[in-house]
Amino acid sequence: MGSQSAGILMYRKTPETEVLLVHPGGPFFAKKDLGSWSIPKGEYAAGEDALAAARREFLEETGSDVSGEFLVLTAIRQKGGKEVKAWAIEGDIDHSQIVSNTFEIEWPPRSGRKQVFPEVDKAGWFSLDEAREKINEKQAAFLDELELILQSGS
Repeated sequence: MGSQSAGILMYRKTPETEVLLVHPGGPFFAKKDLGSWSIPKGEYAAGEDALAAARREFLEETGSDVSGEFLVLTAIRQKGGKEVKAWAIEGDIDHSQIVSNTFEIEWPPRSGRKQVFPEVDKAGWFSLDEAREKINEKQAAFLDELELILQSGS
């Protein structure tokens, strides 16, 4: 079994539903757009509370804490085997002001030089249709489920 991640799908109504997605930082994703965005998420250890991990990862990747009424979404399995658990929550943050944690890798490869990159280099608010084009294809199920939840609640 692959590793496990937990994340938060933040949404707002303006009046259409928009979701917050983040773009991975670093050289591997620098020129990638469609299919590369994600909900703010990260790995967590066995025995760790998944929602607590999701909230921690949201804070690490955006610089914003999140609290309130979390809606449980159905977990998905990404292509590499990683299970992703997610919660949706209504909220609003300024995507242009995100502050992400960083990671260090050898770059360029085999150069012997270490470089530091942000884990997330940008964030954005997208309509559900736009988000379906931007998000990792397996995570699109979170968007579909959120849309159903919001439709049934109206």
